[in-house]
Amino acid sequence: MSTEGPPPPAARGRPGCLLVPARTKTAVALLYDEESENAYDVRLKLTKEVLTIQKQDVICVGGSHQGRNHRTVTLRRQAVGGLGLSIKGGSEHNVPVVISKIFKDQAADQTGMLFVGDAVLQVNGINVENATHEEVVHLLRNAGNEVTITVEYLREAPAFLKLPLGSPGPSSDHSSGASSPLFDSGLHLNGNSSNTAPSSPSSPIAKDPRYEKRWLDTLSVPLSMARISRYKAGAEKLRWNAFEVLALDGVSSGILRFYTAQDGADWLRAVSANIRELTLQNMKMANKCCSPSDQVVHMGWVNEKLQGADSSQTFRPKFLALKGPSFYVFSTPPVSTFDWVRAERTYHLCEVLFKVHKFWLAEDCWLQANLYLGLQDFDFEDQRPYCFSVMAGHGKSHVFNVELGSELAVWEKSFQRATFMEVQRSGSRTYMCSWQGEMLCFTVDFAMGFTCFESKTKNVLWRFKFSQLKGSSDDGKTRVKLLFQNLDTKQIETKELEFQDLTAVLHCVHSFMAAKVASVDPGFMDSQSLATKYMCSS
Repeated sequence: MSTEGPPPPAARGRPGCLLVPARTKTAVALLYDEESENAYDVRLKLTKEVLTIQKQDVICVGGSHQGRNHRTVTLRRQAVGGLGLSIKGGSEHNVPVVISKIFKDQAADQTGMLFVGDAVLQVNGINVENATHEEVVHLLRNAGNEVTITVEYLREAPAFLKLPLGSPGPSSDHSSGASSPLFDSGLHLNGNSSNTAPSSPSSPIAKDPRYEKRWLDTLSVPLSMARISRYKAGAEKLRWNAFEVLALDGVSSGILRFYTAQDGADWLRAVSANIRELTLQNMKMANKCCSPSDQVVHMGWVNEKLQGADSSQTFRPKFLALKGPSFYVFSTPPVSTFDWVRAERTYHLCEVLFKVHKFWLAEDCWLQANLYLGLQDFDFEDQRPYCFSVMAGHGKSHVFNVELGSELAVWEKSFQRATFMEVQRSGSRTYMCSWQGEMLCFTVDFAMGFTCFESKTKNVLWRFKFSQLKGSSDDGKTRVKLLFQNLDTKQIETKELEFQDLTAVLHCVHSFMAAKVASVDPGFMDSQSLATKYMCSS
């Protein structure tokens, strides 16, 4: 079960269906070790700034401590209930023998010094650290009425050693002497009841140390500029019900696995929301040092699809930022003003084209909802859902992936907003072009539309409004034909031009025309937002 604090009111100016308010949560999960394929019980504590991972340990809270982490306890076998405990594990499965159950008010429970998860080290002075399950069962069954065992709490005991497997297994047979390391062996520990005399309870005395099992902090993962990954490193295998949180300083939470798909989805959204809130705070701090025309609109982690099929790793983490007139691609987040000059790639926002990949499934809203929550597996053309492309000049393109549909919607909205702001701020873009050997200038102007003039004399050759552009075609290289409608004659006039970077020019035309329509129709951005439309509907 998990608990969470009340969410704060949603921030103004942002769609409520896209972002989850920052929150605090606590829940028990599993820490999965991919090498050993074992999972360990941990407790997660989520605050606004930190994800803390706790592991259980047994600590001395009073009395005289015996030293180290070993505890030696003497049990008096009872006529009913025997030693009052069950064990699992054994060397034949490369796991220690661990106390898996302690029965209330029976011998083991009365000592107050034994706990589920204790590894049995010795039985009556005999070392059993490398013993099989059957050997330990035999020793405990034939140890007499007084049994002295030495234990140590195993903080990273595989979860199956401490949790019932849902089947009684061989230990349910009262008459059989057989036992299994994968099931609780408890009824076999009573020994021969006819030779067991009534004994006094195994209760602690005042001088004995007192122990408690507690959750202790073992790792804190700062969430500022942290990233989340649901995919196995170096592979395209999605970890269902699991994810990893990686801090900016390299600290990793490890692979956190949840008991249900719903728990995994809830935690993924909660951690993502807190990272997002901290990112907004970092943006506000950065914007204090920037001019009004160079503000950060949005930034965050994504995964970039690598070009070519030679590498086994097809996606690599990147940090993107929309700031002022530019779109930045970083390998690590910019943490200071000077870091903005070390971007791997920088593009002018007006000359890139943002495109959401189609990931939704027909009109089945239930499948869409399951996909959004990460509750169901599907095959995708892009191998990953929630992908978008950014196409730049000279035919360059990048394919990115995010972990949540809500993040995809925010990126789409942010690209639109940043691009439209830059169009309105700059007002126009002019490109050198040529036709029939003559050098010309082609200007895209937010207020006036398209203008073509001679580069030397500045003599205007033609001018058309955005609304007069009725079509276009290009050779995919350098040449383009623009089809304009003459307002007086209603005839179509064709203008042919040649550009050095045709792709950048076409993207600029698209950006300016979209911004112009949006300035007239405020609902245009919402109608064009594919990711937002489908995320909100699901």
